[in-house]
Formats: sequence, structure tokens, C-alpha cells
Amino acid sequence: MVASPERLSPQENLLSPDELKKIDAYWRACNYLAVGMIYLRDNPLLKETLKPEHIKYRLLGHWGASPALSFSYVHLNRLINKYDLNAIYLAGPGHGAPGVLGPVYLEGTYSEVYPDKSEDEEGMQKFFKQFSFPGHIGSHCTPETPGSIHEGGELGYSVSHAYGTVYDNPDLIAAVVVGDGEAETGPLATAWHSNKFLNPIRDGAVLPILNLNGYKIANPTVLSRISAEELESLFIGYGYTPYVVEGDDPAIMHQKMAGTMETCINHIRAIQEEARRTGEAKRPRWPMIILRTPKGWTGPKEVNGHKVEGFWRAHQVPMGGMHSNPEHVRLLEEWMKGYKPEELFDENGKLIPELKELAPKGDRRMSANPSANGGILRKDLKMPDFRNFAVEIPKPGTVEVENTKFLGYFLREVMRDNPNNFRLFGPDETASNRLHPVYEVSKKVWMADFLPEDLDGSELSTDGRVMEILSEHTLQGWLEGYLLTGRHGLFHTYEAFAHVVDSMFNQHAKWLDICINEVPWRASVSSLNILLSSLVWRQDHNGFSHQDPGFVDLVTNKSPDVVRVYFPPDANCLLSVSDHCLRSTDYVNVIISDKQMHLQYLNMEDAIKHCTKGIGIWEWASNDDCGKDPDMPDVIMACCGDIPTMESLAATAILRDEFPDLKVRFINVVDLFKLMSEGEHPHGLSDRDFNSLFTVDKPVMFNFHGYPWLIHKLVYRRANQDRIHVRGYKEKGNINTPLELAINNQVDRFNLVIDVIDRVPKLGSAAAYVKERMKNAIIENLQYARAQGIDKEEIVNWKWPY
Repeated sequence: MVASPERLSPQENLLSPDELKKIDAYWRACNYLAVGMIYLRDNPLLKETLKPEHIKYRLLGHWGASPALSFSYVHLNRLINKYDLNAIYLAGPGHGAPGVLGPVYLEGTYSEVYPDKSEDEEGMQKFFKQFSFPGHIGSHCTPETPGSIHEGGELGYSVSHAYGTVYDNPDLIAAVVVGDGEAETGPLATAWHSNKFLNPIRDGAVLPILNLNGYKIANPTVLSRISAEELESLFIGYGYTPYVVEGDDPAIMHQKMAGTMETCINHIRAIQEEARRTGEAKRPRWPMIILRTPKGWTGPKEVNGHKVEGFWRAHQVPMGGMHSNPEHVRLLEEWMKGYKPEELFDENGKLIPELKELAPKGDRRMSANPSANGGILRKDLKMPDFRNFAVEIPKPGTVEVENTKFLGYFLREVMRDNPNNFRLFGPDETASNRLHPVYEVSKKVWMADFLPEDLDGSELSTDGRVMEILSEHTLQGWLEGYLLTGRHGLFHTYEAFAHVVDSMFNQHAKWLDICINEVPWRASVSSLNILLSSLVWRQDHNGFSHQDPGFVDLVTNKSPDVVRVYFPPDANCLLSVSDHCLRSTDYVNVIISDKQMHLQYLNMEDAIKHCTKGIGIWEWASNDDCGKDPDMPDVIMACCGDIPTMESLAATAILRDEFPDLKVRFINVVDLFKLMSEGEHPHGLSDRDFNSLFTVDKPVMFNFHGYPWLIHKLVYRRANQDRIHVRGYKEKGNINTPLELAINNQVDRFNLVIDVIDRVPKLGSAAAYVKERMKNAIIENLQYARAQGIDKEEIVNWKWPY
């Protein structure tokens, strides 16, 4: 069982008078810069009286959390210097960038990365103007911010990101400031449990700092309006030892924070030292800090008779209408001069030497720490040859295997060969998604209690590298932190519930997009690889709630520079695609592959060629190439996804049997973005190549895994749109057999044959009898499914007949 919280008393009055004076001055410099960023466009040192023309036209109320953020940053710097710590800093509060940008600028990193933002008055003026200004940087800790790996544009992910950075990173400490508004989100609430997955021997440590300033945009926060006992009990219940730093007098607060933070760092180092000395991995009660300060600390107490400091108005724009309100301009000048900039900067605008020396040096600066630009540290995976896991296929469409199980064999060897920089992330579904072969190399990490019966198949271990928790947010947050600090991984989940991380995916895709296109100094990081399994078409026992293939719709909305979507139709294609994705950088790769038994089509050599092209004709399933005298096809049977591929093949077999003279071209799509025009996506086919495959005027029967309108969106610029007829999932489902579900959504073989008859003019009324037989087959199979609970044997055991 977990021991009771250690009650270490923070050292009091740790700072000498000289140290206290310097730290407070450094913090005042941070605050001065933060206010200047928010309000000023020039006149950085206030050498002349402020006038409306010095004020930005775009006023932003981003002051609220800034003082507490820089306060924590400055005190962590002291300990980095004292103990030579390897530390990074994550800012969770929304719009908190001013509280981080100030310290980053003062320690010199900002000017190194952006030489025009030099450490003088001219550079400071540009530094002020750029903040939340058109054409420049945003109000969060965006990718442009040195040292940032967590933007905070959407609240809830700071703690999971922080823990992801320290897994397999034994020397790193991630200090993460959590906004008390952010703490009300579901992802953040679950992420506190990340400490149950932290091994003090091989992992680093996270120091959470709850920024308890009491308010969100216009409301109090929940955690600020409960008793101190209840709040402390909450974090004890989460498994932490909470230390409280509370007050508003800077001199007293500096002493409290210095003593408390040093106690926490020594507590962390003691935990790690004991675990690494004894070799015994157990779960301690890691320290955390509750920092209770006024919102908008050190800002105006009141504006226009309304309370600002210590109230929600500090989050907003307490002084609006600056260009028409001289009193507000005067108040701003008084506020900024209250930090005594003449004591902090020399006449040229450079921080005075005795304060400059307080910042860590070189890579020890949190803004210059290599872990916060993880591509610098990234090493390519040592990759096994995926061909060694190939499925032998003597004849297409005759062998059945579980596709993802073969991926599991491959990932097992990836984990074996990369014991310190690859992890597998997923909800309670690693075995369910048939990836359980990885357990032969590494178990599921588990630092909470063990029971004797866990030895019977639970696959738990304190040193495991398979990460399972029933929170997709936490899992992806861990993986994002892991990737952004230079490592590799894969996240898998059930297809229908990938929507849980829709917005989180959005944020990461936007982060990558900015890094690739606007931040050249950031080195490439490993791609975020997402495997969706337990797919819509095989939910005969889970039903309608588990039927939603729409995650890929969202993915296709993102920048073509960063997103890729793959639908491997069989195991060998899945292996080829996965090898490619694990080697890639700076993408979000989404792979859709089912876990159930499926027919196999391509041997490994053909699978590699097919996946390399991303789209292609399957000659063995087509009959339009007639050797010496090839004909134009009468119809193109196209498909994308494992189940649609099988149903399209079955329909093609029926067509070839019923209409021997019908020329059918069979096309399979692996890379979804091949359907787009080359000018819209780097993987898109040219019009010439698209027309060569699909012709310009022949009917196309496209059988798609997801919602049919997505295909129409992707091909909207192609010739003769009305000839492209798409079948896909149409929200017609329940507890259905596989064929019953396919029939309900008209992706089945019988409906596809009817579609061809309706759209190929040469068939006409001569095909009426075949069409009737197809309708009869639909009725018979639906009746059989409802009576027997399974599909007919000839459906279940169907094989490609040619």
C-alpha cells in the first residue's frame, strides 16, 4: 500500500537579503515585460510619457496568470543553478504566454533564436509589438516560443504532456503549472493519475504546480472555493504530497516559494536516489505545490471602481478603450513604472549584469533545454525487417488472418530493439486489438497495488512500456509529450472512440503545421501514429454505439502538410504502411485496420509496391486488360478499407460470372489522399494519373469504409463527378451480422452488383434477371441473419474464385 504523505517542513527564510532582493527584481523585470507585451507597441522603457499612440489597438486581457507563471519560473531557475538540474517548463493556464515569454527573453534565448528581438531597447520594442499582433505570435506558448512543448491553446493537457516528457528520461524534471480553471477539465482530472505509471528508477519526475488564483474568465474556480482541508485531501487522494504556498506579499512569498520548491526538488531527488540505489521500483507520494496567489497579482487593484487584482476581471481587459481614455493610459504608465524598470535595465534596455547572472547558462536554460526541441535528441528507431512477418499468400483472397496480430509481432520486435525510446499507448485494448505479442517483450507498466491473481494473465509490471489507462486524452497526451522530447510511439484505440481526442488531435496537427512552416529552428520530431481498430463493420455484438468511422473526416480537414490516412486492405499492407509511419517525422499518420479475421490479397512484394504507390489496379481481380487488344473498362470497381475491399471483390466475382463480356477494372486505395488533386495534397494524383486509372467517363462504383460524402469531398475537382457513385456507412446499424450491416448501408456485394447494372448502359434490361436475383439474395440473407444470428456459410467462408 502507498505510505502516508511525507510531511517535510520547507526551510524558512532560505534566501539571504541580497538573494531576495535580486530574485524579486528579476521577477519584477518579468512582470514589466509581460505588461509591455500585452499593452505596448513601442516606448518600451517609458522614457517619455505614455500616449495613446504607444498603445496597441488590439488589447488583450492576458495578465491574470502571468505573474504566477514567471514567479514559478524564476524560482525554478534558482534551483537549476544550485543543483545543475535538467528541467523544462510547461505552462497550462490559457493565454499564459506573457508569464513565460518574459523569462525566456531575459535569459537570452529569445534573442538567440530571433536576433531582431535583441536585448536592448530596440529589440524590446519589437518584442512588445509582436505579441498577439497580426503576422506575429499568439497569446499562448505557441511553437514559436523557445522552450515550449505545450501551447495551452486548449485547456486540459498540460499534466499528461508533462508526464510524457519524463517517461524513459531519468534525469529530466518537468515543472508544469496547472491553471485552476484548467483543472476543471476532464482530461486534466484524469491526468493526475499519471503518477501511477511513473517508475522512479528509469523515468524522470514531474513537479505539478497548481496555480490557484481563484478565477476563470468570469467565474470562480471550483478548487478555489473548497476548504483547504478538502483541497489537500483531494491531492493526497491522487497520490501526491501537496505543499501550499499562499499569500500576496512578494517578499514573504519569495521566501515561502524558495523553501517549498527546494523541499520538493530534494524530495524528488531522494525518491529517485533510493529507488535507483536499491533497484526497488515502488510508487512514492510525489510532491506537488499548491500556489495560491491573487489573479493579476501586482497589477492594478481597481479600475473604474471595480476590483481587478484577485478577481475575474484580471483575466479580461481591465483597461479598455485606451485610445479614448487618457486616465487608463495614465494608470498603465503608473502600473509599469511601479516595477521600477530603471533599476532593472540599463539605459540601453539591457538587463543589468547582477540580474542577468541569475539565469541558468547554455542548455540548462529551460528555454534552451534540448528536450524542449526534441528533434535535436531524436534518434531513428532500430527497425526490424517487416518482411520477416509476412503472411504467405499462395492465392489472393483465400487465406484469412487477424491483420493487427501480425502488426503485433512486428511491434514486439520494435520494442525489443528500442528499449528506451519506444512505447505503445492504448486504452484497455492492447489484447483486444490483437497487439498482445508485445507482452512477450514488455508488459503494461503498473505502479499501483498488485494482487496475487495479477500473475494469471494481467501482464502487469513496474518496468513495462505498454501504457494502458481508460482515458484516450491521457494516452495521447503522454505520447505527444514523449514524441516532442525526441522519442517514438504508437497510439491505438477503437475506431468509434477516437472522437474522444478529436480536439486534441486538432491541437497537435496545428502545432506540427506551425513547426514545419514557420519555425525553422525546431528539429523534426517523430510522427504521431494512430491505429484505429475494432472497426465499424465488425460490431455485431457492440452495436450502433460502436459504429462511427468519422474520425478520418476530421483528419482530412487539417493541413495537407501534416496529415496522412491509410487503409491497408490486408496484413502485409498493414506491415508495410506501419513501417513507413514509424520511420516518418512531423506527421499525424492515421491507420485504419480491423482486428478480426480477414481475407488476404497481396504477397509481401506486391503489398510493398501497392502501398508505395498508395493506389493501384489489382490485375488479378480485373478483366479489362485483354493482352494484345486491351479494351476500355465498362466499369471501375474501386474500394478503400478491408471490409469494402472484400465486398467489392465479391461483387466483381458475381459480375464476371453473370456477365462474362463485362470489362471490369478493380482499383484499391491504401493512401486516402491519393484521391485529392496534386495541388491540394502532396500525395494527390495528377489529373492525368487519376484519369488514367479511373478513365474520364466510365462509371465508378467506389466502396468506402467511412461516410460516403468524404470521397465526394476529396475528388470534387475530378472530371465528370456524377459518374462517381460512392457507397459507405450511412448510420444504418444496430446489433447486426457483418453482412446484415453491410446490406443496411448498401456496401454489400449484392447492392454493388445492382449499382453496376443501373449504371452500365450496355447491360440494360438484359440484366433484369440478375438484378432480381440480387434483390432476392438480399432478402434471403437478411432473413437468415435475423433467424440464426449469423451469416450464411457461403458468406462467412467466401473466397475469391478466380
